[in-house]
Amino acid sequence: MVLNTKRLLLGAALLLIFKVGAQDIPVNNYPPVLFPDRVVLNVTEDPATSLAIGWRTDHSVKEGGVEIMEVTADPREITRADKHLAKSVPFRLGPIEATYHAVSVYGLRPNTAYMYRVGHGDYWSEWFHTNTAGKPGEKMGFMYLGDVQAGTRSLWPRVIREAYTKMPDARLIMYAGDIVNRGNNDWEWGDLFYGGSFIHSSIPSMPSPGNHEYSRTADTLSALWKPQFNLPLNGPKGLEETAYYTDVQGVRFISINSYRVEESDADLQKQKEWVHSLLKNNPNKWTVVTYHHPFYSIRPTRDNKRMRDTFKPLFDEYKVDLVLQGHDHAYARGRQKIEGPGKGRDNGTVYVLSVSGSKMSSKFEEAWADATATYTQLYQLIRIDGDKLMYEAYTAAGKLHDSFTLQKKANDINTLIETMPR
Repeated sequence: MVLNTKRLLLGAALLLIFKVGAQDIPVNNYPPVLFPDRVVLNVTEDPATSLAIGWRTDHSVKEGGVEIMEVTADPREITRADKHLAKSVPFRLGPIEATYHAVSVYGLRPNTAYMYRVGHGDYWSEWFHTNTAGKPGEKMGFMYLGDVQAGTRSLWPRVIREAYTKMPDARLIMYAGDIVNRGNNDWEWGDLFYGGSFIHSSIPSMPSPGNHEYSRTADTLSALWKPQFNLPLNGPKGLEETAYYTDVQGVRFISINSYRVEESDADLQKQKEWVHSLLKNNPNKWTVVTYHHPFYSIRPTRDNKRMRDTFKPLFDEYKVDLVLQGHDHAYARGRQKIEGPGKGRDNGTVYVLSVSGSKMSSKFEEAWADATATYTQLYQLIRIDGDKLMYEAYTAAGKLHDSFTLQKKANDINTLIETMPR
């Protein structure tokens, strides 16, 4: 009887730890080890000729490197791989001690399949395959994912894996913020890399921070953001790797840090001037912008007026094609009901907000939207071929939910063609 009581007490204690762990995780579920983990590719300023790679190890590993070569089927040939030493930085957050490693590899051939591995000494990752981007004008595709944030280990992995199954040759994956729920919870990032697995090591990511990547008390960016991501440094001073851009095959992709727009007049002004310059001096045919806080919300209690008043006039003036957003935990896509600069005409830019994780909004306002969904996990696949942009939004069950095509018109707004039967 005494033994059974002790077992019951032990079981209750373990259950309590498990329940507390849902928020606090007293034990690190993803401790860094000698072998590399969280291997991630990120976009570079020129993804046609360079790759940016990051990974993590135990803190006892002081250095690391990348071995890379064009893909071969002959395992004997790996001895010919080029070797690049990483920038290795010690990291500590509470009880977690690790080393983060980053390498940018330049001088690669466009539209070429490469294989690479990361590590040091006796501890290496597997060999990953990836492709450099092509040249301007070549057709391409990319993925867009709204807020992950919840269900990252349980319900979200099916979303990114379904997307990868349909578009394994995507040039990049765009994340519209709130990738995790608490930016300094290491285990939440562990869930993300568990869920994405080798996909994060094969397709470059373009993450844009949301409010949940910032501390609610200290108003600081997640301590894990910059160590684990190796992003372009071409944004406004002080906002590097959160506001940045890349050009891929005739498309200019821009990430705006909308959290800092909402919180700081100085950061608003810096980003306004920076975005204006990027749009004014843009040699690309297409322009896609991503950020977290949407211009037009589907939540009746939300109105991100600072974002809208700051950037919509620029988007209208320079005919931005597509804007990809998050924050509201539902799906909405609109253009035709949004007023543009010309009387009686729509604005020409398509605005989308979506959600890929399992946290859903229960309130919905759709006055501005042409297509909507609630309580639905989604992923979006966008293809660009010459003067056409083809957009598809799929549910986690693999069902096509929304689609349209944009047709470029010289010196005018795009023609929008609805391709989803209503």
